[in-house]
Amino acid sequence: MKRSGVLWLAAVPVVATAAVYLLGPGESGDGSTGGPAVSASPNAREAAKERAESERAKDDALVASRPPGLADPAKKELAQQILASAENSTLRWRETYGAIEDLGDGVGYTAGIVGFCTGTHDLLALVEAYTEDHPDNGLAAYLPALREVDGTDSHEGLDPGFPAAWRAEAEKPEFRAAQEAERDRVYFDPAVRMAKLDGLGTLGQFVYYDAMVFHGPDASPEGFYGMRERAMRKAKTPGEGGGEKAFLEAFLDVRRAAMLAKEPGADTSRVDTAQRRFLREGNLELNTPLTWAVYGETYRIP
Repeated sequence: MKRSGVLWLAAVPVVATAAVYLLGPGESGDGSTGGPAVSASPNAREAAKERAESERAKDDALVASRPPGLADPAKKELAQQILASAENSTLRWRETYGAIEDLGDGVGYTAGIVGFCTGTHDLLALVEAYTEDHPDNGLAAYLPALREVDGTDSHEGLDPGFPAAWRAEAEKPEFRAAQEAERDRVYFDPAVRMAKLDGLGTLGQFVYYDAMVFHGPDASPEGFYGMRERAMRKAKTPGEGGGEKAFLEAFLDVRRAAMLAKEPGADTSRVDTAQRRFLREGNLELNTPLTWAVYGETYRIP
């Protein structure tokens, strides 16, 4: 995985609705204390909270009304196979729980089923959550070092033992389940939800999922939400009355540009000869059989 390198802090977009009401006395939206004081009364805070909860409930109802899409167990399995072809050059994604290496892309060690990284916070969050439930696990001793290297590509405090400890822990069903749970919480569930809110079908949901895994769920220009915003300036989502193919073409254009902006000459085949191939074949529901190519290798699912 080669994310934007930005230390992301949340797996969901920032909601700005009624934010002005939540600022303390004398605070402005940029964190400064100058300008006219804006204070929030308890009633205003409660009203803002109610509006946010109402919007969330509407979104929940809309998502629930959509077909299962990528959340269908068979489609989710398919999604993980396609993702693994790009992340680990295999369709056998269940063999990648113990995968770990430094790819030299500035984010430290990349490990596990979605490429959790020591430099992008998600690996730390995974080990912290796992340690809460299993305090005596073989990775717990590395938590101080993981906190120190978070946001960097450093291995300080991790070498030489951390890779071996990761592989050993990945043999345990509990750690495999923890990886899947964190994958769903941070990447899969938010991507599928956002895609359904945008009116996208199964392929569009996978396009969002793969982008969120690769670029990170943040609002930076090269993060998932930043790219989505740029795509929405180029084409309307189906939820806004636009065409699904046109919007996905726009999103993939933005994503490809972001990949090349970070690394000129980067291999963009996971976009060009995989996702865009499905799109141009009109396979918006990601139905099998599928044939695609990533990094020069062709994959088929009958």
